[in-house]
Order: sequence, then C-alpha cells, then structure tokens
Amino acid sequence: MRTILVVDDSPTIRKMVRAALGSLSDVGFIEAGSGLQAIETLAIHPVRMIVLDLNMPDMHGLDVLRFVRSHSQYRALPVMVLTTRGDEASREAVLEAGASSYLTKPFSPSFLVSSVRQLLDADPD
Repeated sequence: MRTILVVDDSPTIRKMVRAALGSLSDVGFIEAGSGLQAIETLAIHPVRMIVLDLNMPDMHGLDVLRFVRSHSQYRALPVMVLTTRGDEASREAVLEAGASSYLTKPFSPSFLVSSVRQLLDADPD
C-alpha cells in the first residue's frame, strides 16, 4: 500500500483530497492538520508522497518542505504543494525549495488524480 500524507489545517480540504484520490488503487492516507503534526507523522509512518498546504497556523508549509528536503531519507519523496496562493512568487519559492509540483485551490479532482498518479509512478519504490 502506497501511503499519502495529506497536510492541511482544514479538515474539509483533507476530506476533499482523500475523496478525489479515492479512485487510485493501492493508496492509503494519513492526515495531519498542521506542519508540526506532519513532521511528527513522518517520523512515525513511512509515506510515499505528501500533499502539503502552505498556509497553516503553527508552521508554514514552506518550512515543512524545507525540513523534508533537508533530510536525506526524504529528499526524493514527492511533495505536491496544494494551496490557495496562486502568485508567481509563492510558486517560484516552493519549486525552488524542492516541491515536486504546485497546484492551486480550488482544484480539479481529475487533475489532482492525474498529477498524483504521475508523481507516484515516477517514484522508484
């Protein structure tokens, strides 16, 4: 089972992401409602991908991404940023920090599925 960590402070968005990705076979989900919870979850559970929001109250998603990329065991882990921030500066900062892809909310469920599938299929594990 390939596990995706869905990180967003909104339970509704986490539920929408899980529902949209429910059509993917052999995929399970773990959720985190904050950046700190995401880092704690990574330490406990092996995941194959992260879907990460930027705007969270305790720790900005960009800081979570930088944390992930600073540790060798997570450097190749696909990280999709899914955010309301559609400005070019945010997009550039996230991609420069090592995000695998960048999508904005509201999102198209079919585009989210195809993007996640592409990242999971590119993952060598």
